[in-house]
Amino acid sequence: MNGIDGGVAIVTGGAGGIGRAAALRFAEEGASVVVSDVDEDGIAETVDLIEADGGEASAVVTDVTDADAVAALVDETVETYGTPDFALNNAGIEGRTARLADQTLDDWDRTIAVNQTGVWNCLQAELSAMVDGGGDGGAIVNTSSIAGLSAAGGSPYVASKHGVVGLTRIAAAEYGREGIRVNAVCPGIIDTEMIARAEVEMGDQLAAMTEAKPLGRMGDPEEVAAAVVWLCSDDASFVTGHPLVVDGGFLA
Repeated sequence: MNGIDGGVAIVTGGAGGIGRAAALRFAEEGASVVVSDVDEDGIAETVDLIEADGGEASAVVTDVTDADAVAALVDETVETYGTPDFALNNAGIEGRTARLADQTLDDWDRTIAVNQTGVWNCLQAELSAMVDGGGDGGAIVNTSSIAGLSAAGGSPYVASKHGVVGLTRIAAAEYGREGIRVNAVCPGIIDTEMIARAEVEMGDQLAAMTEAKPLGRMGDPEEVAAAVVWLCSDDASFVTGHPLVVDGGFLA
């Protein structure tokens, strides 16, 4: 894709699923990739996969709920490869699917901390680096969900993913004149470990929901990754503040 080759990308939640697929796609398109997650073994495996394919990558263990740790991640990126050109803020958890009154405050706090405050922490550090780097701007994608545009999931998860869309829009509005584009990707039911856990809980209900939708199947992480990297590319140069739905028609 135009404009990715030679760039520097940060991917959080890169130990598997959409994050790993996006890290691999960024590297395939010629970017140097810093892969981050709390799962040290997982990000090491992602880096190994990139390097085995001839790409350049490094792993940094980061808890996105820790603002200092996120700042250190971005600082290490700058020291190793230079100012980040792209970022995918993908780290997230699904939380519990219980009804609102059956959720606990701990359920709420943990889900919001990872999914929403984690994105806030990443945006603050990434935007500062892009502005201070004096380059030609940059492109950031935040992972929301169809739950960021509907009531699909438990209340903490839905609230957190709606919050990601809101953060995406305000960041796009505030930093557009500095050449920084900020978008969100809103995946539907994607074949990841998160969905595998949901299948255990929901059983045939999840399969029935998937089959009833227009494309009648789960998405692959690589399909979301392609959308993420497109949003970061010059091919999407006039796209910002947009929550791009990648859901096989789930919300249609």
